[in-house]
Amino acid sequence: MFVFTWMNDQLLKMNWLSDLVGRLVKDVFGLDLASRLGGSVHFFIYDVVKIFILLSFLIFTISVVQSFFPPERTKRILGHYKGITGRILAALLGTITPFCSCSSIPLFIGFTNAGLPVGVTFSFLISSPLVDLASVLLLASIFNWRIAIAYVLVGLVLAVIGGSIIDRAKMDRYVEGFVYNKGPKVDLPEVETSWKDRFVFGREQVVDIVKRVWLYILIGVGIGAVIHNWIPQDWIMAVLGQDKWYSVLVAGVVGIPMYADIFGTLPIAEALVLKGVGIGTVLAFMMGVTALSLPSLVLLKKVVKTPLLIMFFGIVAVGIFLIGYLFNGFGFLFI
Repeated sequence: MFVFTWMNDQLLKMNWLSDLVGRLVKDVFGLDLASRLGGSVHFFIYDVVKIFILLSFLIFTISVVQSFFPPERTKRILGHYKGITGRILAALLGTITPFCSCSSIPLFIGFTNAGLPVGVTFSFLISSPLVDLASVLLLASIFNWRIAIAYVLVGLVLAVIGGSIIDRAKMDRYVEGFVYNKGPKVDLPEVETSWKDRFVFGREQVVDIVKRVWLYILIGVGIGAVIHNWIPQDWIMAVLGQDKWYSVLVAGVVGIPMYADIFGTLPIAEALVLKGVGIGTVLAFMMGVTALSLPSLVLLKKVVKTPLLIMFFGIVAVGIFLIGYLFNGFGFLFI
């Protein structure tokens, strides 16, 4: 137990880095850590460095794992399973694709074109941006393992239920015709991949994803630093306090117009939790940003018709709000 606690504190939470940045801010910058400015600088440097270190390591590791599941193999695996089994498997496979919602849509098109049921592809589409292996460790590094695991579980449940409802409603008729591409389908042979190639792929994925998310991380950490050190707790609690019935709705609605992924929302979530905001409210914000961002909905509208888009939005939005209220009601079990 002591070893696990030490590993969690030093490898995930990186307490050593927090102490090192604290000395830097105090001794080099000459700032008092208890002051607003000193606290903001410490929060910003510590979170940015920690997230980039963890992100690079996790994306590399996940990408090596992902190299065993190229699109053609994933299509073939999912093609063997129908019904609830297929949707569960699609949701699980979505966890090993470290993509934002916009990046997941081309894969959604490929899976639909391969003949997979629309319910299966939507389970993947919901799961992929919402839950991934990196989010587990990053959430654990900021909060704790109970919250991290609970977040992943509810995300998977939402993906499976969402896909099931869409499948039962026979919504495949509302997918744009060009997605099915009625021309002949060609199954490309799988190429044997060496470990060297897998490591190269992992490195390339790290570079690619860091290039795509670095700005969101900086913005997210900056907002988190402002919330943590400059905005009075009374102001935040007046809007997002657990005693406010509308806090979950406000957090979810505020998150939808934003475009980021979990890496950019985590610092904001961390600052809100430290200010006393309910974990369910924070999760509603994170899920709104990652699963229902406005740009991803615009892209999705290009490949599905309005009735299916509305059903997808409604299912995910209602699911996010229900999850938020449940976590606020039982959040004490996870703190």
